[in-house]
Amino acid sequence: MLSLLISALVATALAGASITSQVSTGATVFYSIAGFAGTFFLVGFLVRKKMSKVQRELQESMQAAQGRMKRKVQMFQNKPGGNVKQMQRQLEMDQTAMCKEGLEFTKRLEPFRKWSLLTGRQIATMRLQFNYQLKDFDQVDEILGTCGFLRGPMMMDPMAASMRMARCYQNDDLAGAERVFKRRIRWCWGDRGTLLYGLMSWIYLKVGQPNEARRILLKAKEATGDDTFKRNWEHLSNDRAKSFSNAGLGDQWYSLYLENPPAPKQQRMRGHGRNPRGF
Repeated sequence: MLSLLISALVATALAGASITSQVSTGATVFYSIAGFAGTFFLVGFLVRKKMSKVQRELQESMQAAQGRMKRKVQMFQNKPGGNVKQMQRQLEMDQTAMCKEGLEFTKRLEPFRKWSLLTGRQIATMRLQFNYQLKDFDQVDEILGTCGFLRGPMMMDPMAASMRMARCYQNDDLAGAERVFKRRIRWCWGDRGTLLYGLMSWIYLKVGQPNEARRILLKAKEATGDDTFKRNWEHLSNDRAKSFSNAGLGDQWYSLYLENPPAPKQQRMRGHGRNPRGF
């Protein structure tokens, strides 16, 4: 990458100048290392500063779109008699437009790829999440296929790891889901592991391994203290597998598209249908 190349050139130049000036070997090594490190961090700082500006624009755009969607839901809930299916279609269209805009926005990050080894992985992670929300699972699987040492999307974010686990499940790869879970859960302390625990227990239940699901839930309720895991553990312990539900995990759970979210609720009209005052 360019930052490494520039740093190496600076270090080489300093080493050459030190040797020409007949500086001691120890001082030459020191100046070379200091020049390399200083240049590397300076270039990295300047690149991150410019990249952060673009990322901030993307974040603000996404927050604005989410805010508009939230206001639409609130207006729908406060307006009796609305068409639920029409509202759901409108929200789906808004979310699709938001994700397409975000996906297009990632192209503005491409010029930074040549400056850092991690930038390419950050871009891949963002594209993974946007394509998943667009339900373009062929593209998602293609991106996940590039995973490797210093390659492909980063799995440090629990949501990205959960998306990979969900695709493993959809592709009948239980072993793959287990590998991702075991690798990532050790780095997710407290409630950061909530979605991973919920997904892994759900997968085990779906593949007919309720005892494994109960084992995961036991760890989950101790690690996170989430009431959803406590209830699900009690359901499985009392042979009530049909009562198992991850609805308590909220939007993050439903964003994996493994289950459909409940329809938005509206306020009921009071009184007689001909007179909203009830007289």
